[in-house]
Amino acid sequence: MHNKHVEQIFFSIGNSSFGQVIVAQSQVGLCAVILGENPAELQLLLQARFPQAHLIHDDYKTKNILSQIIELMENPLKKIDFTLDERGTLFQRSVWKALREIPIGTTSSYAEIAKKISSPKAVRAVGGACAANPLALVTPCHRVIRKDGNLSGYRWGIERKLQYLQLESKLKK
Repeated sequence: MHNKHVEQIFFSIGNSSFGQVIVAQSQVGLCAVILGENPAELQLLLQARFPQAHLIHDDYKTKNILSQIIELMENPLKKIDFTLDERGTLFQRSVWKALREIPIGTTSSYAEIAKKISSPKAVRAVGGACAANPLALVTPCHRVIRKDGNLSGYRWGIERKLQYLQLESKLKK
């Protein structure tokens, strides 16, 4: 019988004006920020994201990271400084990096992101990478819109996307 190492991921759930948020951290760093309304549902989404991991609810261990994320939600101008544990394909990680370069209060189209990462024909794949983003608001996929300027799908709801874009737009002025 061999002792297989099971990864531990620590998480905490908090409230913001945008609803509930679950933050999770691995040994490497912040690995998930998931938005929602129901703590039990948030935990299920986290477990689905890390099916092999042992999830541990630990408010003490994640207190600093949770408070920074909630501050970021309320004030997107807030600078955060922690290591990210991004788990995705090379393509997804290149999209996520490009998203973090979109300035607060501005938007970019899926096509613009595809061009920026030197994959101009990969517009749909950029949308897929946005949908797979595990770090809500930290990796600002809410700033990506359709080429015609309309809002399109957002993993955590179009209403939340609109609210957040409006907040960022106000703060930028």
